Amino acid sequence: MPAAYTSTRLSSVPFPPSFGQGARNAVTTCLRIQPGEKVTVITDEKTMHIAASIAVELDRIGCHWNGFVLEELAPRPLVGMPAAVLEDMESSQVSIFAVEVQPNELRSRMEMTDVVNRRRMRHAHMVNVTPEIMVQGMRADFNAVDALSQAVLDRVREATYVRATTPAGTDIHAQLNPSYKWFKTSGIISTEKWGNLPGGECFTAPGEVNGVFVVDGVVGDFLCARYGILRDTPLSIAIENNRIVRISCENKELERDFWAYTHTDENSDRVGEFAIGTNIGVHEVIGNILQDEKFPGIHIAFGDPYGAHTGAPWKSSTHIDVVGLGFNIWLGDAEGESQIMRDGVFLIEP
Repeated sequence: MPAAYTSTRLSSVPFPPSFGQGARNAVTTCLRIQPGEKVTVITDEKTMHIAASIAVELDRIGCHWNGFVLEELAPRPLVGMPAAVLEDMESSQVSIFAVEVQPNELRSRMEMTDVVNRRRMRHAHMVNVTPEIMVQGMRADFNAVDALSQAVLDRVREATYVRATTPAGTDIHAQLNPSYKWFKTSGIISTEKWGNLPGGECFTAPGEVNGVFVVDGVVGDFLCARYGILRDTPLSIAIENNRIVRISCENKELERDFWAYTHTDENSDRVGEFAIGTNIGVHEVIGNILQDEKFPGIHIAFGDPYGAHTGAPWKSSTHIDVVGLGFNIWLGDAEGESQIMRDGVFLIEP
């Protein structure tokens, strides 16, 4: 399907005026798109109204952009990112991915981010973005989130380990590998690392994680929409030497689905990401991983460690985040440890 057709159609899709502030944040504050730049917008039927609000802001700036609606290019779930999208990205400085994902589409997203990484594009990853997110997390003061994220980043880069607990029973120790890099994805997106929107986290690939992580927030990928907020039926994950050794949950269907997902390949059960959420504009979990992983606290992910950025030398075909609530967090080194969060509230100032 020609890009001009989908672009024209996207411009005519109606959307609520309440999306305006979040769309403006995305285009002007987070991506800092300039009139002379070219943008690739990727969306789908369910998310077109959100992409349309972003298109209006792109038109306001006066930049050139092409829009693609995935269902017009290939059957869903995608087995790969459509060639027309990847081709258009080759001549763009910026890409925006606002899509409701379906099971087993991670490969297609990896094909897209491979182009982003190779070309050092500014890329906004808005997977499963919803109207609720557009009027909550996307309205955050991302300059303030960025300042806090930088303060966290400065401290974690000096630490050798992170220790964390929660009232629900999380008690984990993450030994950090000095060879693996920390990054912030605060919502201010640069060519150094593409970022999720809404943004607000600092992350790395850990050296080794041990302990118990109790998921009373949400689990990621398509399981998030299936099971929602887990406050009443938390998932307990025992981790030894960076691997899942056992899980337990009153919801046995969730237990089975999560175990199957994290045993897809040889590294699906391995902690690939260790992250601290820093979006102080988000005050509660909503049952959507795109926003909930930015909730102040710790989230970890099993599977791919984003090695192109972190430096971790291994890979996985899967990546699933888990979010807990009400964290106490300590950073430590040979000289002792200092607490940076108490009961889910940061104790540090930018």
